[in-house]
Amino acid sequence: MTEPRRRRADRARQVADVLRHQVLSGAFPAGTLPAESQLCHDFAASRNTVREALGLLAAEGLVERLPGVGTLVCSAKYAHGLDRLAGLAETLHHQGSITNRVRTVGLVDPPAVVARRLRVPDGEQVVYLERVRSLDGTPVSLDLTYLPQDIGVPLLAEDLAGRDVFVLIEELTGQSLGHADISIEAVNADSHSADLLGVADRAALLMVDRLTHLADGRPVDLEWIRFRGDRLTLLSRLHRF
Repeated sequence: MTEPRRRRADRARQVADVLRHQVLSGAFPAGTLPAESQLCHDFAASRNTVREALGLLAAEGLVERLPGVGTLVCSAKYAHGLDRLAGLAETLHHQGSITNRVRTVGLVDPPAVVARRLRVPDGEQVVYLERVRSLDGTPVSLDLTYLPQDIGVPLLAEDLAGRDVFVLIEELTGQSLGHADISIEAVNADSHSADLLGVADRAALLMVDRLTHLADGRPVDLEWIRFRGDRLTLLSRLHRF
């Protein structure tokens, strides 16, 4: 890459970062970005730089560029806060209706790492639950959940298609959830997950590993969650020390 081309690519990335934030924060409520000429003025950038920036956003699936029409916001992304321990339906209730398609549920022999993290005795089975979770009909996550028997078996009689597991656990145990240990990785969708989530093979996903505990410290819910990167944004506020 030549030096002028590299500088333009750097500048296009900077412009794309600002526009991405604006798109995700709802700065274009009409669903249309300003004309290229206006963006050139706003960013003091060349038309080629602006077009390259818009191309980056189009490749991410955030906008669509239509000749003679302009650049349109083509997909909404929803903020999933990390500041409180809440289920998906609790978190996104103001965005629409969450429904769950239960793919698999039942007792299984847990992998050793699952048994260890849930503090399950050797040889004891756990309940495995797999769901595709959708917001107003659009798949947003694939959740793989492991629960100890005394927690999970009573859940089998509950409305797993319509309710959050967190709420059900609190109702059945009579205890509040206390805290969760969480890690987040960027992964590419395998072909099976991509098909379930309605995305392209190797599309960007946010992989969340979450181990949730009751208020007394007992681990009761181990999940691996694949969030669609084009539909969910994970947000948090951090305080220095």
